[in-house]
Amino acid sequence: MTAVRQDAWSPDDDLILAEVTLRHIREGSTQLAAFEEVGEKIARTSAACGFRWNSCVRKRYEDAIQIAKQQRQKRNYMKKQAYVAAPHVSSVGTMDAEERTYKSEPITEESFSIDTVIRFLRQWKGTSQDLYRQIKTLERELREREEELYTLREQNAKLSLEVNSVQTDYRTVNDDYKTLIQIMDRARRLTVLTEEDEAKPRFKMDANGNLERIE
Repeated sequence: MTAVRQDAWSPDDDLILAEVTLRHIREGSTQLAAFEEVGEKIARTSAACGFRWNSCVRKRYEDAIQIAKQQRQKRNYMKKQAYVAAPHVSSVGTMDAEERTYKSEPITEESFSIDTVIRFLRQWKGTSQDLYRQIKTLERELREREEELYTLREQNAKLSLEVNSVQTDYRTVNDDYKTLIQIMDRARRLTVLTEEDEAKPRFKMDANGNLERIE
């Protein structure tokens, strides 16, 4: 079983999709058959090929599609004419007509095909140039994004160091604050005890056994 690809479409994949689809249009086949053939060639599903054709590739080959449809119409017309004319002519006349058709048709088809190839090559040349410019633009944007990412990483490292330093200072200040609070609380308790001791009256016993308050 062929593995289904999940990567992005390459220019070669698009070219294969365009060539096969145009051939099926020219030969009177269906686009679904073309997508299935392309899928087997490049290991993708026919649905993926159809989506790629309708969303992206088709727009670049509008002229080629019209030419392929004209070729299909001409092919069908010639087949129909040959079928209609066959019962009404003699065998010798039929052979002469077929011989004339055989001799004249390749010239028209060949010249028509050459025009198609020339147009297709010109269109592909323009498409390839556009793709080349897009690739260069994407490469430039990628370099800019990499430089931006490098700068952001440096800033992030610097900010991380600053945050660690601030956290360390905060812990130090917090510890000092707690120590100060403990010292102040201890001093307050000592002050209260001293005041209480000073507030208590003192007595002494005189020679007669009486208590006498000492100021």
